[in-house]
Amino acid sequence: MKLLMIGGGGREHALIRKLKESPRVETIYCAPGNGGISRDAQCVAISAMDIDSVVAFSKENQIDLVFVAPDDPLAAGMVDALEAAGIRAFGPSKLAAEIESSKVFSKNLMKKYGIPTARYEVFDAPETALSYILEQNAWPAVIKADGLALGKGVVIAQNEAEARDALHSMMEDKIFGESGSRVVVEEFLTGPEVSVLAFTDGETVRPMVSSMDHKRAYDGDKGPNTGGMGTISPNPYYTAEIAKRCMEEIFLPTVRAMQQEGRPFKGCLYFGLMLTPNGPKVIEYNSRFGDPETQVVLPRLKTPLIEIVEAVVNGTLAQQEIEWEDNACACVVMASGGYPKSYPKGLEITGLDDNGQIPGVTVYHAGTSYKDGKFFTAGGRVLGVTACGNTLAAALQKAYDGVHRIHFEGAHYRKDIGHK
Repeated sequence: MKLLMIGGGGREHALIRKLKESPRVETIYCAPGNGGISRDAQCVAISAMDIDSVVAFSKENQIDLVFVAPDDPLAAGMVDALEAAGIRAFGPSKLAAEIESSKVFSKNLMKKYGIPTARYEVFDAPETALSYILEQNAWPAVIKADGLALGKGVVIAQNEAEARDALHSMMEDKIFGESGSRVVVEEFLTGPEVSVLAFTDGETVRPMVSSMDHKRAYDGDKGPNTGGMGTISPNPYYTAEIAKRCMEEIFLPTVRAMQQEGRPFKGCLYFGLMLTPNGPKVIEYNSRFGDPETQVVLPRLKTPLIEIVEAVVNGTLAQQEIEWEDNACACVVMASGGYPKSYPKGLEITGLDDNGQIPGVTVYHAGTSYKDGKFFTAGGRVLGVTACGNTLAAALQKAYDGVHRIHFEGAHYRKDIGHK
């Protein structure tokens, strides 16, 4: 098989590494890819949002399957365009991807179908949003941009000044462009957070092993929200009993709701959950594999990923067996100094071999370039240093051993991944 992966981050590197394990997969192209990915796939200089070029490339190179990994091209309808051209693609249609690309759509869907989530209201003017927040007088208040915002469109405001500031920057300064034209204001939920990715072909739902993301930039869950500073799997709070409740109250009802709405969801559906004192509730949906959750979930997968991908695309997921390792996995993100705000690029990375690996550790490249046999920083999140072990403690120890052997100027990482 010849595959084309869309995207160029750590998630895509992890997907490529997993797909490569199957002898059926002969060639993988990646558009646009990154420095680390270039050692595992043939990178092509096509932007992840250039739908026409992706379709043309797929036709010219007789690609058997295109894997659309990031949120933006899914929301823009890349899967629809590929299927219209007769090319098989993994990922939801534009209509189904709205479950992530519009917070308003997803919250209204949950309300309509009785899927447990936080109480909320939708606003298209900062004044009305602020007066509602002040009226509620329940702090902290959660303010979310309606559209896609690189995983950074959520502010947890502790007081009036922070709420005013968040609404101003989203709705008036347009820091997320049109994504912030409407906002959702919702109640603040408490409890452990859980990420569950699930394969679905629109009918059958097959949840993957659970994980826990660490969103804040600094130790102790302090500092600004990021795209994710590290992950562990399994999530220790996600028991078999809770998994059963989630399947009955959240996973199956969501997939059925999307069918009812005429938007059957095929691909990977990500459930961001909060285990509240009143049971599990949905914080958010994503219409694709999470980043950096993918980096700890896929290393635990025993079944060839290509077989599951094809079952999803062909609508035969119910017949597909999926097996997982009974172990633990940890990923520590090494980021550029200054991330998630401004940061330098082009700094040389040392401590990696040609595959970007050190023994027992897999390094997924998120923001790197490769030139003259050397790796350089090229993004905010640079590397995902990942290891498996019989226990979470063993996996974390190994991952941090890996981190300590990799160097670039100003490298920043959290030292408490998995501690809580």
